[in-house]
Amino acid sequence: MTVTLGTPLSPHATKVMLLGSGELGKEVLIALQRLGVETIAVDRYDNAPGQQVAHHARTITMSDPAQLRALIEAEQPQLVVPEIEAIATPVLEALEAEGRVRVIPTARAARLTMDREGIRRLAAETLGLPTSPYKFCDSQEELQAAIDGGIGYPCVVKPVMSSSGKGQSKLDGPADVGPAWQAAMAGGRVSHGRVIVEGFIDFDYEITLLTVRAQGADGQVQTHFCDPIGHIQVSGDYVESWQPHPMSPAALDKARQIAQAVTGDLGGQGLFGVELFVKGDQVWFSEVSPRPHDTGMVTMITQHQNEFELHARAILGLPVDTTLRTPGASAVIYGGVEAAGIVFDGVDEALRVPRTELRLFGKPESFAKRRMGVALAYDADVEQARVNAKQAAGRVRPRQA
Repeated sequence: MTVTLGTPLSPHATKVMLLGSGELGKEVLIALQRLGVETIAVDRYDNAPGQQVAHHARTITMSDPAQLRALIEAEQPQLVVPEIEAIATPVLEALEAEGRVRVIPTARAARLTMDREGIRRLAAETLGLPTSPYKFCDSQEELQAAIDGGIGYPCVVKPVMSSSGKGQSKLDGPADVGPAWQAAMAGGRVSHGRVIVEGFIDFDYEITLLTVRAQGADGQVQTHFCDPIGHIQVSGDYVESWQPHPMSPAALDKARQIAQAVTGDLGGQGLFGVELFVKGDQVWFSEVSPRPHDTGMVTMITQHQNEFELHARAILGLPVDTTLRTPGASAVIYGGVEAAGIVFDGVDEALRVPRTELRLFGKPESFAKRRMGVALAYDADVEQARVNAKQAAGRVRPRQA
């Protein structure tokens, strides 16, 4: 199969629209532009990171069906790439069914993965994959009943629709139920009033297995895997990641089998972030995102083709290479302050740490716990890379201008 790409801003342009233009979307847009693709960056607020680098910037409420349909019909992209969860996915399904647009990886996958209920039921009930015990609850009373009825303590409560760990709580006893419910209601992407409560798995570590569905030379979709990424989360939000994470051959084989089963059912082309719990040779499915993953930012320094380049290539029907170039690590830089248009001190000091790079995302507004940048480090010793990434991140000092 031959892939033909057009020239941006011409009648023959290959046009791709990203729904969500944060730091992950920004890197996808950069990767697409390097391949001569005309890009449209959509977000709910002006001057989002991806809007700063795209050919076109559009600001709408993406969960509003009328606004979303009107924008897609006006811009007429060939591909629509959802980069966040809070999107009116029935509109994407309708437009895909009408033959107006191709949704990445598919409109069905976007709908199923938009909330934790769709993907958990697919994995556990349809595909029969090992997961933690779970219940879905529509009230604090149902949550308490689910815990008392078998989930038990400790457990984890999450909104069915949220991102980056927002609204997630670990519960150690009955006193935590009320605060956890309130946190979930405040942290959800949309006002949904529904949560998932999961029984706690006694795992050794958790990984992200970046899984790529890309066309081979024969036109058939093939599945490729990046080396496993280890990460640490605090309150459900990633704070550091590293690649590769050591695994037993048996655990790695099971992880790949689970990832292939889930992504194969979702279908389409592109990169998926599959999250897994591991204990010894046992592996449990946790979640999947049909797009680049925050923990995968480490690939910007570890792989020949990072996760954003892999996603861009796969959705365009181009060959991919998931080879690891070097071990490495990433560490998050938080805003630390509540202010618009902040400045960053210490960038020079951070880059004096050996074998490091920085990405400052350019978000127009900072919050204390908003991710404003990431430090990256490579080293033959992954543990040294972790030390260096954290040291570099710590030297960057965001402040109010």
